[in-house]
Amino acid sequence: MKHKIAPSLLAANFVNLAEDIEMINQSEADWLHLDIMDGVFVPNISFGFPVINAVSKISKKPLDVHLMIVNPEKFIPEVKATGAKIMNVHYEACPHLHRVIQQIREAGMEPAVTINPSTPVFLLKDIIKDVYMVLIMSVNPGFGGQKFIEHSVEKVKELRQLIDESGSNAIIEVDGGVNQETAILLLEAGANALVAGNAVFAAPSPKEMIHQLKAL
Repeated sequence: MKHKIAPSLLAANFVNLAEDIEMINQSEADWLHLDIMDGVFVPNISFGFPVINAVSKISKKPLDVHLMIVNPEKFIPEVKATGAKIMNVHYEACPHLHRVIQQIREAGMEPAVTINPSTPVFLLKDIIKDVYMVLIMSVNPGFGGQKFIEHSVEKVKELRQLIDESGSNAIIEVDGGVNQETAILLLEAGANALVAGNAVFAAPSPKEMIHQLKAL
């Protein structure tokens, strides 16, 4: 399948958020990526459900909701109520991950799991056939604009091998330091969805940058 591009709302201009979302609506982006941070699981606080509910009313792109929070399973009904397509939880935040994945699917959303830079891919072996998507963090989660962790390319290769050998259909998404240069390496390694924040919103023409990332 053609790889997917998911601009990250975290890098948008929150003073003119509606304008940035309309730009995404008119672009070739596939999803809109939303990072919810609680200041506990990650050392930052982003935005919550009032913002997501407002965004959902004007976004024409499916919402890819990434919960960087403790106890994400408590908020499955709230995420569902936003109309989100994908609910993404961290492996490190879910001691009963299989149950959470089931609950997300039962709620009518696509379940996804994220692993931090220090979490090895092999830990996903027992749930890889149950998830719609795996997100590899290629920076330490919590802040935008960080430097890409180069070892992430090897993790994508390992995950691609695990998916292929298991017969899973899981999508590989990567978030952190994604730009035109790192995107090529990640796609060659087997990724098929890319989250892009600063690369898109700091570009002279964000819409054109989305087009360029989609065309790789």
